[in-house]
Amino acid sequence: QVQFVESGGGLVQAGGSLRLSCAASGRIFRFSDIGWYRQSPGEQREAVADISTGGGTAYADSVKGRFTISRDNAKNTVYLQMNSLKPEDTGVYYCNLRTPQDNYWGQGTQVTVSS
Repeated sequence: QVQFVESGGGLVQAGGSLRLSCAASGRIFRFSDIGWYRQSPGEQREAVADISTGGGTAYADSVKGRFTISRDNAKNTVYLQMNSLKPEDTGVYYCNLRTPQDNYWGQGTQVTVSS
């Protein structure tokens, strides 16, 4: 079982920045594709950003040019740098580790962007 520690969420004004971190236990980290997802009240969980084992990245159209995902395999940690935040970015942000055999979710961290 993978243990997660997510941090970096909080309350920020529109236009501000936050950096989310997700540290995961175990050797599986470096062999996993990793994603950040978010869920807003009354909405389904949606993919925000993804980074492969090789470092390739992908982003939802709504965050392109504003968010950057990165990983540090030596620290078993994935980051999400969020700039130019908008009220519609509000939600609970979850990290996700997946391999062909397994799929693990973090506990989530709340991000609230005020207008």
